Amino acid sequence: MTANQLDIDYGKIALAKAKDKSVREFAQRMVTDHSAVQMSVIELAAKLGVTAEDSPTRSGLASGGVDVKAKLNSLHGKAFEKFYIDNEVSYHQAVNDAVGQVLIPSAQNAELKSALQGAQPLFLKHGEHARMVQASFNAAYPGL
Repeated sequence: MTANQLDIDYGKIALAKAKDKSVREFAQRMVTDHSAVQMSVIELAAKLGVTAEDSPTRSGLASGGVDVKAKLNSLHGKAFEKFYIDNEVSYHQAVNDAVGQVLIPSAQNAELKSALQGAQPLFLKHGEHARMVQASFNAAYPGL
C-alpha cells in the first residue's frame, strides 16, 4: 500500500509540474495503474480482515518518500522532469525487488500471495517503461 501511494503521489506532482509529453504520459500511467492496484489492495485487505503492519520495507519506503516529495516540490522545468523519471527508475527497481524478494516470499495468505504475483508483471512493466522514458529524455537533453 505504501509503495502504491507514494507512486500515486509522485505522479500527481509530475502531472502538476511536468511539460514533457513522455514524462506526463508516464506520470498519468502511474497514477491510473497504482490507483487501481491500491483499490484492489484495500478491497482484498477488507475481505481478509487484515491491516497493514509496519515493517522495515514499509518504513524505508515511507521515509524515502518524504525526501523524494520534498525534492520534487523544490525542482522546476527539465531538472524536475529528469529527477522525476530518474527516481521512477530507481523506485521501481526497489519496489520490484521488495515485491519479489520480500513480499511474495513472506505472504502467508494464498490469496494475498496470488494478488502480489498477479501485480508483479505490471510493476516490472512500469520499470521498463520508466527506463525507456529516461533513455529518451536523456537523449533529448544530454548533459542535464
